[in-house]
Amino acid sequence: MSELIQTYGATFAEGFKITIFSSVLALVASLVIGTLMAIFQLSKNKLVNGLAKAYVEFFRNIPLLIIVMFFYVVVPMYWLQLNGFQAGTIGLTIYTSAFIAETVRSGIQTVPSGQMEAGLSSGFTYSETMRYIVLPQALKIVIPPLGNQFINLVKNSSILAMVAGLDLMYQGDLIASETFNTFDTYIIVGLFYLIITLPLSYLMVHLEKKWAVRS
Repeated sequence: MSELIQTYGATFAEGFKITIFSSVLALVASLVIGTLMAIFQLSKNKLVNGLAKAYVEFFRNIPLLIIVMFFYVVVPMYWLQLNGFQAGTIGLTIYTSAFIAETVRSGIQTVPSGQMEAGLSSGFTYSETMRYIVLPQALKIVIPPLGNQFINLVKNSSILAMVAGLDLMYQGDLIASETFNTFDTYIIVGLFYLIITLPLSYLMVHLEKKWAVRS
C-alpha cells in the first residue's frame, strides 16, 4: 500500500481535491435550493406549491445516475456543453436538494404555528418571519437528518466517476486498472472518503449538542 501511495499519491490527491470541490459546491447549492423548495411546498399559492411538490417527488424517485447522465449526454445534445465534473455536480445538487427539501419542510412544520402568527402580528412580512423566526428554529431541529444528507452527498459524489468527472473514485478506477492492485487501491480511496465524512459527522453531532444546550 505504501508503494501505491508513493507512486500515485499525486493522482489520489488530485481526485480528492475534485471530490471535495464538487461536494462543497453541491452541498451549498442543494441546501439553498432544498430550503427554497421546502418553503414553496408550504406556500398558499397553489401553483408554487404544486411545482415545488412536483420537483421534490420527481427527483426523489429517480436514480441519481439517470439525472447525471441526462446532464452529461442529453443536455449537450440539445443545449449546453457540460463536462463530467459539471454534469455530475449539477445532478448531485438536484438530487440532494429534493431530499433536503423534505427534511427542511418537516422541520418547519414542527415549529409551532404560533411562531409564524407572532411574527406576522409584530409587523414582519411572511418572508421575514420565515427567515428570522421560523427557519432558524427549524434548522436546529433538522440538524441530525440534514447531517446525514450531507454525508450521503459526499458518498454519492462518486457518481462523477461514471461520467469521467476526474474525482477520487475515477482516479481510483484508473489506478486499479493500471496496477491490478484493486484491494489496496480501493482501501486508500475509502480512507480518503472517511477523511471527509468523519469530521463532517462529528461536526453535526457537535452542532446538535451545542444548539440543544442553547435551546
